[in-house]
Amino acid sequence: MPMKLITVSGPPSAGKTSVLIRIIEQLGKDKAGVAKFDCLSTSDADRFGEHQIHSVVGLSGNLCPDHFFVSNIEECVAWGLKNSFEYLVIESAGLCNRCSPHLREFLAVCVIDNLSGINTPHKIGPMLRYADLIVITKGDIVSQAEREVFAFKVKMANPKADILFLNGITGQGSFDAAEYFRKGKSLLSSNMQDCRLRFTMPAALCSYCLGETRVGENFQKGNIKKMKIG
Repeated sequence: MPMKLITVSGPPSAGKTSVLIRIIEQLGKDKAGVAKFDCLSTSDADRFGEHQIHSVVGLSGNLCPDHFFVSNIEECVAWGLKNSFEYLVIESAGLCNRCSPHLREFLAVCVIDNLSGINTPHKIGPMLRYADLIVITKGDIVSQAEREVFAFKVKMANPKADILFLNGITGQGSFDAAEYFRKGKSLLSSNMQDCRLRFTMPAALCSYCLGETRVGENFQKGNIKKMKIG
């Protein structure tokens, strides 16, 4: 049975989980599964469970969540196919704003909130700039003028993406967002060898990656980047 694969990313506390719950309610709770990637801890499995939505959770610990995600994506897809889901949603932690969790050809969604600051869209990297759909949350808290200016800033950062406003509390806007999910590309196999990321992930392999805790140039080896000062 074909299964649509969707990646959802965005800064912390933007409302990704609330958005997904509302969209999946439109799609049908028995038709969708969520694979949530986070760092140290998450209660999202309980939230999905409260709404009878199937989910699995992966905690990356001391690893970059996106590197952890790309190392486990095939297993997540296999889990989705095994459970005969029509939709598998990969929710990324999106902690560093340089995250790159989106896959070519499959629907890519970025969730960002209206309270994050007017210049925030320009501070976010591939997870916003390479998204197909950008969902803006918490628009009910700000004025119409602020919503329009923020949406304009998002459009400047990613001119090709469609923009939707969605209220994670009331669900307003979730019907339109669900239509994008329904039009997403499907896959038939958990073999992802022909799949590619839309952009490279954050790169670092230095002494601190390998557990070094001492500070100073003598302890810095590998991929080190220095500021230009003076």
